[in-house]
Amino acid sequence: MNDLHDIPFTPEITASTEAYQGAVWSIRRETFDLPEATGLVRDLMVHTGAVAVACLNEDNEILLVQQYRHPVRARLWEVPAGLLDIPGEDPLTAAQRELAEEADLRAGSWRVLSDSVLSPGGSSETMRLYLARDLTPVPTADRHERSDEEAGFVYRWVDLDEALAAIADGRLTNSVAQLAILQVADVVRREAAGENAHTRPIGAPRLLVDGRDAPPAGSISAPPSDAAASGAPPSAES
Repeated sequence: MNDLHDIPFTPEITASTEAYQGAVWSIRRETFDLPEATGLVRDLMVHTGAVAVACLNEDNEILLVQQYRHPVRARLWEVPAGLLDIPGEDPLTAAQRELAEEADLRAGSWRVLSDSVLSPGGSSETMRLYLARDLTPVPTADRHERSDEEAGFVYRWVDLDEALAAIADGRLTNSVAQLAILQVADVVRREAAGENAHTRPIGAPRLLVDGRDAPPAGSISAPPSDAAASGAPPSAES
């Protein structure tokens, strides 16, 4: 059955103004009408979108990266991830860049695990999560020089059972890392049983896209379609 799916929908937007412009994101206040309610006013973060990478090595361990996150005052275990902050950049290219910059790794095999909206009540952010395998190190001379919070990165390859236990015990709280661990564990389990691993090709279309420009007041518009990847770089496979 393929009838369980979200439905993109853009209502009539009667007013849209920028309430705040920050260094990375802006906050937009919009008034819109739905068939079931009119005159609704909501503030939303206009987000560029993001990508994340679940790295799986030959021992079926997942790479976790510890980083300080100031809004929650904590050093969180995460997976390599980053913003789609280069206009027009393909999500796969962004994921490959983030993997190299944050983990000093390249991958010979790429698959799509999932597409998510992380806080749909207040942000337009969507995130594509990839599974990366056949990993090789970036040559030392080509490695990215990390700064700010990234200068304090700590790395750990973690057994999937240990990672699942950390989620269940409440010791690992980053939602993207939780999703990556749960999905990768399912992939490994299915592969061991000779079943379909439930991953998608790298060019699989996204249902939703991020940072949609507000339409003119009073207009009705559909969300823009996401361009499918035209092809993978030599290091990726579909």
